[in-house]
Amino acid sequence: MVLGPAFGAAFAVVTGLAYRALFLEAENQRLAAEELRRTRAQLARTQHNAGTLAERTRLAREIHDTLAQGLSSIVLMGRAAEKALDDGEPAVARERLRIVRDTAAANLAEARNFVRALQSPDLEDGSLVAGLLRLCETTEAETAARGAALRCRLDVEGVPVELPGAHQTALLRAAQASLANVRVHAQARTAVVTLSFLGPEVAMDIYDDGTGFEPAALPARPDGSGYGLTSLRERVAALHGQLDIESAPGEGTVVAIRLPLGQAPDSAPATSSGSNATSGQASGGRP
Repeated sequence: MVLGPAFGAAFAVVTGLAYRALFLEAENQRLAAEELRRTRAQLARTQHNAGTLAERTRLAREIHDTLAQGLSSIVLMGRAAEKALDDGEPAVARERLRIVRDTAAANLAEARNFVRALQSPDLEDGSLVAGLLRLCETTEAETAARGAALRCRLDVEGVPVELPGAHQTALLRAAQASLANVRVHAQARTAVVTLSFLGPEVAMDIYDDGTGFEPAALPARPDGSGYGLTSLRERVAALHGQLDIESAPGEGTVVAIRLPLGQAPDSAPATSSGSNATSGQASGGRP
């Protein structure tokens, strides 16, 4: 009569403790699940914000290197055409208006290209070498339309290989920005773009014999025209490459870019070829 109730009471106590332990475990799991959901939601927001910022940076880079330079060129050529008309030179005005038309058409293609999220139109129907040749030709034509003389040459060293689309776009944009600066600021007579295929990497150097400048003393411009150097560095860094600028007042400028390739392509002894070319759309400042 004593042991029965005692065992029953002990069993009830143990059962109650067991149920309490199960309840606490379930509650802890519920709290952990809620914390995990909050963490996942916060991570998703962070990733979304990071993606938005990265896309804004990419668009700013593309707009600066293409549309902004093209619109600047259109403004300059429009003013030059007006001056030619005032001076009674309709043939010169027509030539400058032709450049305005061609630049506007190229900008329209770039804008449509952004919508389609494709690579540069200059690369859609040809290789990087062909795009650089067209760029040089445009640079010479636009410089001549402004009443100055600039000879632009493209040299290719090594055996050309097919480059990834990101590498082609980065090198073409770098050449556009650099040659735009040469045309607008350098007062150079000669510009040389050297594209080198070096096995495990591709390199491009843009040299001009102009007035030069002090790279460390580039001013920050509130109108955004000094964004080019930042844009170039971001493009090259995204591909794990290296960008160097060598210049001094009165000694010309060299912009040197090195981009590693995923796999070292087979290469033969270096050869060289030259041709007139290159373009770029006017930029508001040194890169």
